[in-house]
Amino acid sequence: MTAPLAHENSLLTTARDDAPAASEATLPEGWLAVESLDIDAQGIARRPDGKVVFIEGALPFEVVSTSVHRKKNNWEAGVVTAIHRESSQRVRPGCPHFGLHAGACGGCKMQHLHENAQVAIKQRVLEDNLWHLGKVKAQTMLRPIEGPAWGYRYRARLSVRFVHKKGEVLIGFHERKSRYVADMQVCHVLPPHVSAMLMPLRGLIFGMDARETCPQIELACGDDVTALVLRHLEPLSDDDLTRLRAFAAQHGVQWWLQSKGPDTVKLLDEGGPLLSYALPDFGITMPFKPTDFTQVNPHINRVLVSRALRLLDARKHERVIDWFCGLGNFTLPIATQAGEVLGIEGSETLVARSRENLTGNQTGRAVPLAPTAFVARNLFEMTPSQLVGDGQADKWLVDPPREGAFALAKTLADLHLQPELRGGWTPPKRIVYVSCNPATLARDAGLLVHQAGYRCVAAGVVNMFPHTAHVESMAVFELDAERLAGAV
Repeated sequence: MTAPLAHENSLLTTARDDAPAASEATLPEGWLAVESLDIDAQGIARRPDGKVVFIEGALPFEVVSTSVHRKKNNWEAGVVTAIHRESSQRVRPGCPHFGLHAGACGGCKMQHLHENAQVAIKQRVLEDNLWHLGKVKAQTMLRPIEGPAWGYRYRARLSVRFVHKKGEVLIGFHERKSRYVADMQVCHVLPPHVSAMLMPLRGLIFGMDARETCPQIELACGDDVTALVLRHLEPLSDDDLTRLRAFAAQHGVQWWLQSKGPDTVKLLDEGGPLLSYALPDFGITMPFKPTDFTQVNPHINRVLVSRALRLLDARKHERVIDWFCGLGNFTLPIATQAGEVLGIEGSETLVARSRENLTGNQTGRAVPLAPTAFVARNLFEMTPSQLVGDGQADKWLVDPPREGAFALAKTLADLHLQPELRGGWTPPKRIVYVSCNPATLARDAGLLVHQAGYRCVAAGVVNMFPHTAHVESMAVFELDAERLAGAV
């Protein structure tokens, strides 16, 4: 049995190692047997009358008592107050700010659960979503992609608040279920050098003239550069700029300033090294701006790109389309393998940046990248004629935001069900879909499998965000030639 969670809710107690297992039929009144974990990392139990209870802090197979704070006709929600039978997968959280106590940080939800069990639960969430929402079952479940469980978070948005009553500045994530900023002195999911910088940052902002008008610091780490974007609501004084420069020199960071929207972000001082990350398997280096979208976890991203391209299996004679291509995180690696590549993205800014990255990565290559083009388009609105107009592609890679790729999947389904709209166009024979939301992946998978003529041949999770309930995943779809022939 693991050690008691001394830093969690003060009412929390645990059973002894030799405590006998309690059957659900013999549980004392008020005790609950936890059956499973939901997507928000809450334990799920049932009362004798069948009413579902969601319990923060409880894990599957535990027997607990709970304090209920919300009641509805069919369910209740509460917080664990005592653990009478503890899960073998319960571990001591690695961060002192995690827990159920007042002021606990809300950045993580699963630190009390063993890392392997976290991945298993996320895999189950993916399978359940595919089946219950899309009526799809993958023919093969891929081995989960895993990486470092700590120090992985190279992107973060940290709130800043000067608290008059405390007479100090707080910098960090919000408290659990609160708008207040957690009193974070360390953060073990951030890179160690950034975690060590939290208290000095608090001292810096406290000493600034603008300490009450700087609501946010955005973190962006590259392979060699740590950038901090300071959101400031009023112009900064010369003294404050001097303080920022001194901090940058002492801690080896690069300050960017943001006075209004994202388009106002600029370097405090021009020059210096560029933010970038490498994809060494493909000889690609990706420069980026601190407000550009990049993956939070660079260790996992390298493995993710390599696996996605193995599953895509692009050949030199094939044309590939990369939908929602962003900076070209998948596009440029694909261009090392395919014959021709098209990257399509909704943001003009990201398309411009991807073109710059293409040019930069062409220089000095022994083997040139395949002919590659980028275009900007609203990918949440699409018609069959637009899709046909993009030309025939042998394979697709799809990497949408949380909203998913419904318009793309629906248009592909329309072309399958109405072959007269296709002309000589044929659909891709393979699609690799990278998802940050299992619900929208399941919805789109349902369209691809039941209406667009595809089979889901593989799916698996990617543990991009250890200790959180966030589920990243990928799925592979192959065109069913018999069904396609039947639709012609």
